[in-house]
Amino acid sequence: MNFNLNIPIGFIAIGVLIIIVLIVIIRNIKIVPQAHAFVIERLGAFHATWDTGLHLKVPFIDRISKKVSLKEQVVDFPPQPVITRDNVTMQIDTVVYFEITDPKLYTYGVERPLSAIENLTATTLRNIIGDLELDSTLTSRDTINDKIRIILDEATDAWGIKVIRVELKNILPPREIQDAMEKQMKAERERRARILDAEGEKRSQILVAEGMKESAILKADAVREQKIREAAGEAEAILTVQKANADAIKMLNEAAPSDPVVALKSLEAFAKAANGKATKIIIPSEIQNMAGYVSSLKAVWDDNSNKEE
Repeated sequence: MNFNLNIPIGFIAIGVLIIIVLIVIIRNIKIVPQAHAFVIERLGAFHATWDTGLHLKVPFIDRISKKVSLKEQVVDFPPQPVITRDNVTMQIDTVVYFEITDPKLYTYGVERPLSAIENLTATTLRNIIGDLELDSTLTSRDTINDKIRIILDEATDAWGIKVIRVELKNILPPREIQDAMEKQMKAERERRARILDAEGEKRSQILVAEGMKESAILKADAVREQKIREAAGEAEAILTVQKANADAIKMLNEAAPSDPVVALKSLEAFAKAANGKATKIIIPSEIQNMAGYVSSLKAVWDDNSNKEE
């Protein structure tokens, strides 16, 4: 089956034209991302600055002159030779942190803005370091950073740039000065090491002395405790003996012993005393009388024996 479509050429041309227009419109729809801005020129002159969002560019009339990032940017510039007031040449590299505050001024204010910032930083650095001696340069890094930042911020304000901070990344003096500084640092480290060793030795001796002191105190406490216990034992033994003697006397008193019994006990005590090492013995009168009693008893015993025989 054959289809014979007779479509006028005019309709085809209109369709093609519509498609071309749609393609052109679609291609001229622009989306500006977050933290960015587009500088738009119309017929070669500045027209507008597009912020974040959807925009439509007029075909063949408008063009995007520059796409600008509004984020904070970091630029690390290579080392620059600088001379101090005491004629010491050093190599100093800087790091500049900045952000673009006005895309229009950034686009039209200066040619090659980063190169301009680098040259301005190098010039400012030489001027500041030229008024300082080597020692001040090495110890005044924060002061130098602040001075450079203030000067750069004022100079770049006309370029739509705000300098947030400047850091001196490295300060490299001549080789001979570096060697002298390394020797000085090494000597300082050795001195600190000796101080630490001395403090450690001192602390060790203090700990040993404290240990000996505590040991002596513990030993003295042990001896004292032993003597206290021995004294307590002796006192307890004496109390026990005294109590036993008191109990014995009490029992004798309760038993109401006769004079001969008392005399006999005295004689026993005298016998024990006589067995000692004393060279002189004083005999109580009671014991002398006891001897008489013994003689009388012996005589009576002898008479009774003779009668029985």
